[in-house]
Amino acid sequence: MTKKMHLAQFLMHSPTYHSIGMWRHPRTAAAPFEWDRPELYQHIGKVCERGKFDMIFFADVSFISDTYTNSLAPAIKAATQSPNHDPTPLLSYIAAVTSKIGLGSTFSISHQHPFYLARLWATLDHLTRGRAAWNVVTSINHNESANYGEALMEHDLRYDRADEFIDVCIKLWRSWEEDAVCMDREQGIFADPEKVHRIEHVGRFFKSRGPLNVTQSPQSGPAIIQAGASPKGRAVAAKYADCIFAVNPSPKLAAQYYDDVKSRIANNGRDPDACKILFGVQPIVANSEQEAKEKQDYHNSLVSAEGGLAILSGHLDTDFSQVDNQQIMGESNKNALQGFGRMYSATAGRALTIEEVAMKHGQSVSLPQIVGTPKQVVDQLEAYYQTAGGDGFMLSAIYSPGAIEEFVALVVPELQHRGLFRTEYSGSTQREHLLQDD
Repeated sequence: MTKKMHLAQFLMHSPTYHSIGMWRHPRTAAAPFEWDRPELYQHIGKVCERGKFDMIFFADVSFISDTYTNSLAPAIKAATQSPNHDPTPLLSYIAAVTSKIGLGSTFSISHQHPFYLARLWATLDHLTRGRAAWNVVTSINHNESANYGEALMEHDLRYDRADEFIDVCIKLWRSWEEDAVCMDREQGIFADPEKVHRIEHVGRFFKSRGPLNVTQSPQSGPAIIQAGASPKGRAVAAKYADCIFAVNPSPKLAAQYYDDVKSRIANNGRDPDACKILFGVQPIVANSEQEAKEKQDYHNSLVSAEGGLAILSGHLDTDFSQVDNQQIMGESNKNALQGFGRMYSATAGRALTIEEVAMKHGQSVSLPQIVGTPKQVVDQLEAYYQTAGGDGFMLSAIYSPGAIEEFVALVVPELQHRGLFRTEYSGSTQREHLLQDD
């Protein structure tokens, strides 16, 4: 029996997702579906549920980058993932008009306490009836830390803190036993006090007495999403994650990542299939190959060099206005720059300049563009799937509304025809969707 893919839809509560040309596209955000209105995301939720997706997933950042040229102007001008409204309130809006699809969102832990996050996400898991998924991230940019009046914490220390943070949340989610609420009206007992427990956590970074003042939610807390790429990030993901969002335009390099993380999951005593790894892609589909390529060319032409350099600078926390952008990317002693250079060059088949990398980064933030007819798109997804060994894909649109609807109408039926994707949900919670493999 063929192992079926898992599909999730990447979103941001922003005029741009992975493509900073998205807001300029004439098909994006026309009334009544402006990017800042809940109606757009309710519509997307219903479309993706019709397509039997595992989840819709919101990324989030809480800063506007001034890394490029030491100014906010380039990021604001090009809308490089800014503005970015908080996506968390949208989960309840979307839950109200859907019944099956998982609802995930990013929420950074870097400037928060576990009790607040545990309470928030337990509540959301209740409101969505077990469809909540929390993408646990740490701050990656000095601008975000500065917004909270703090300095950016050193990388490995951030992940040590994240490990303890999630551990405290899990303790709080389990502080109410599943059957603690008895609602015995005759005896006047709402819940059994013997089944509600303090956690008395005292650790390196946090103290929390507990218990949580939210009853145990349908999933005992939300499903956990992680996107760590570093060794420390992979270690945290392997310990806790139900789903990992990974970005790698090279299927061969993606396979190395997949094998490494799955082995780490097994070494933690977990079933490797209990955590799904979804690789990001940017599908561009049309009824003919020529039309699809024209769509791709037009979309990519909407990205400016300044915008590309601004988003690349923000993501790598490096000001690329201070270097010659015609030099080969990676000719630096910075590991992050070398890694980006290798990643993009491996896909292009040649060494790329910083400006060339910036343009590609502005087009898709290193997600491979999957272009063609429905059959050609499925051929490419299947080839990536078989080479990388992944569990499925996180899809990112080039315009919205429209691109997501096209994928559901044109590509999903072909995936289902080949037996590569579910035709119905077998469960009702986010974790159940992720565990459905047949």
